[in-house]
Amino acid sequence: MPTSPRVRFAPSPTGYLHVGGARTALFNWLFARRHGGTFVLRIEDTDVERSSDEMVEGILDGLRWLGLDWDEGPGAGGSHGPYFQSQRLARYREMAEQLVASGHAYYDYRTPEQIGAEREAAQAGNGDWRHHRGGRGLAADQVAAFERERRPRAIRFLVPEGSTTYVDLVHGPIAFDHDHIEDFVVLRSDGHPTYHLSVVCDDIDMRITHVVRGDDHISNTPKQVLLYGAFGAPLPRFAHVPLILGPDKKRLSKRHGATSVTEYERQGFLPEAMVNFLALLGWSPGDDRELFTRDELVAAFTLEGISGGHAVFNPDKLVWFNNQHIMRLPAEALAGRVEPLLRAAGTWDESLAGDRRPWLLSVLDLLKPRAHRLHDFVTQAQPLLSDVIHYDEAAVARYLAPPGTRAHLAALRETLAALPAFDAATLETAIRTLAEARGVKAGTLIHAARVSVTGRAASPGIFEVLALLGRDRVLARLDAAMAMAG
Repeated sequence: MPTSPRVRFAPSPTGYLHVGGARTALFNWLFARRHGGTFVLRIEDTDVERSSDEMVEGILDGLRWLGLDWDEGPGAGGSHGPYFQSQRLARYREMAEQLVASGHAYYDYRTPEQIGAEREAAQAGNGDWRHHRGGRGLAADQVAAFERERRPRAIRFLVPEGSTTYVDLVHGPIAFDHDHIEDFVVLRSDGHPTYHLSVVCDDIDMRITHVVRGDDHISNTPKQVLLYGAFGAPLPRFAHVPLILGPDKKRLSKRHGATSVTEYERQGFLPEAMVNFLALLGWSPGDDRELFTRDELVAAFTLEGISGGHAVFNPDKLVWFNNQHIMRLPAEALAGRVEPLLRAAGTWDESLAGDRRPWLLSVLDLLKPRAHRLHDFVTQAQPLLSDVIHYDEAAVARYLAPPGTRAHLAALRETLAALPAFDAATLETAIRTLAEARGVKAGTLIHAARVSVTGRAASPGIFEVLALLGRDRVLARLDAAMAMAG
């Protein structure tokens, strides 16, 4: 085996990259990066009817968004390709024939109907069909005759007596009695390999040292261990990671909102937050830390930290992670993420990339604590970026309509117009002083001012909002609000 680990992520392009697959890819990527190893991307596209180029691109896009770059695979090349199983069919057939030649497998000329009849007969006689090897023991002339007429045949692996034991890096020693493993097909009669043959051939050829995959593959492992032995190949280390469950403790599926990973991008999640969240689904750093940068995850990740218990996907926790990573982003980096969304919403102005850039960065810093997704910046920044104010009727009724509000706003306008400075601290002092002078609570003026300038009952700190809007825009909005005030 190579001195540095070689791991692989081998998705099937019958669907987009989902949360479970992304977590598996992440664990492999972190392990490779932690130990200076190689992360191989292999596309298992032998299911011709369900695989598509669109799905392949969807998987690649999902990995790119997460920042999981691969060292070998599609677009990256490598000396162990090809990295699409559909381009390796000749190799699988060659390896299957090798098994027959070495006595580890045999030709099975039976039709599906014959196999079904044999199964029914065995079950009727309370017999165990698993080792009913009706396809073996044919005379040489009979085999030759079948071959001359090109009779379809599968190749089955001959499961020996005994048991298979391997040490799982997550679950510890696991043993399987061969009495419970049938002579399994490695090459179908149409010449296509089964999963067991193709994955083992690929892992041998690509010199994979560690197989990190989901718990649902544990039952496949003994068959694959037998194949490694039959080929005389060294056995990789296996680590089966816990499945991801929904909040209802059932296996994560579309009903939990778990669609493609790129859908989370469209929903305004940061890849940094998604990576942080996925890493902690079934893995622990051994302490109470939750927030990690990508580099910190690489430094902390170990296969020993993977839990044997199932992980629960908590959407609220993902939102929390997203807010925390938004808070960590420098304003300039955040502006680059938000700009496409502001353009799509029609609230972008080219001056925001020029002389008003410092002002935009101040706006984003103000909005950070209240932003759970990137789209929140679009909605929350709207009153600051646009002079079109959409007044919330309930907010107007509660904070502008009460009798006396117009007089309060007029006094507020006069005070703000005369201020020597228009910064947050000066504004707060002035508004609180005015409220005291008028014999009302400061909240009365603050809420009225907020609805006047934003149209909403809730906003970031109102004094910072007023300062960012600037004196002229604030006075104009107070004038408009007075027209509807009580």
